[in-house]
Amino acid sequence: MNESLFINIIIGISIASVPLIFAAIGELLVERSGVLNLGVEGMMIVGALLGFVVMSHTQNPYLAVLSAMLGGMAIASIFAFLTQFLLTNQVATGLALTLFGLGFAAFAGRGYTEETIQLITAVPIPYLSNIPYLGPLLFSFNPLVYLAFFMVYLVWWFLFRTKQGLILRAIGDNHDAAHAIGHNVVRYRVMAILFGGAMAGIGGAFLSLVQVPIWGEGMTAGRGWIALGLVVFASWQPFRIIFGAILFGGITILQIHAQGLNINVSAQYLSMLPYLATIVILVSLRMRLKNKTNRTVPNCLGRIFHSTTCLLYTSDAADDLLCV
Repeated sequence: MNESLFINIIIGISIASVPLIFAAIGELLVERSGVLNLGVEGMMIVGALLGFVVMSHTQNPYLAVLSAMLGGMAIASIFAFLTQFLLTNQVATGLALTLFGLGFAAFAGRGYTEETIQLITAVPIPYLSNIPYLGPLLFSFNPLVYLAFFMVYLVWWFLFRTKQGLILRAIGDNHDAAHAIGHNVVRYRVMAILFGGAMAGIGGAFLSLVQVPIWGEGMTAGRGWIALGLVVFASWQPFRIIFGAILFGGITILQIHAQGLNINVSAQYLSMLPYLATIVILVSLRMRLKNKTNRTVPNCLGRIFHSTTCLLYTSDAADDLLCV
């Protein structure tokens, strides 16, 4: 393997992992709060559509990324309202959100299937990008690539270095106890859900603004589901998201290069490798959780929170506990 091919493969793996990092780090924060949102795929596809539409009309990448972020948050707000205020089932609501997002994007994007846009290009860092070997590998990427890795650090810092992050983790582990000492469980969870929607929207926009210059129905191609698997793969630890995303991104890029090298394997088998790896890893991690070898899973993950206030009052007969 020559030097240029090796560099291109590494750069390709990094770029392929970025949408997964965005979507997975947002979902990680959501699940740390005790909420399971299976609507990541729907939020990503809406973000991809809005980013493409705004870019095609304005040619402004900043507005395009902002629109994608707001679109993801808008879809996430539907999930937040249904699960946190109407107390609907989180799994069913998340699945419905994915179906809604895919259907909405397919309907609204019909008029853009033949249009192309100018992709957001890489921005080399002066001097650093000229360093042999390391320059192209570390300092010649799209700004969104750097943002993805920064968001991983930011989420880690928030969860483990701030008071609000400690409260969020406490809510995910025992929302009743957190509520009993005065923390607003619903507010924290709604904010986490909106953040997850914003990250999923940016992850979707990366596909339509950086990777592919045309709009295509279903262009997320199951990346939202892979992002959900990455959260479990990472054991709900932020920095492990990077390694998982690189692993799945690497499988994707390698199967593309394998097809280009005319390896005598059916293209359908190569294309299914990322999803097959997702299934294998999730099954193995499920066995670990069943054996209780992984203690980082939030205890209240997927559980509905009922806000109940208990008042102690005194009667002539005895002290009674009234819950309202």
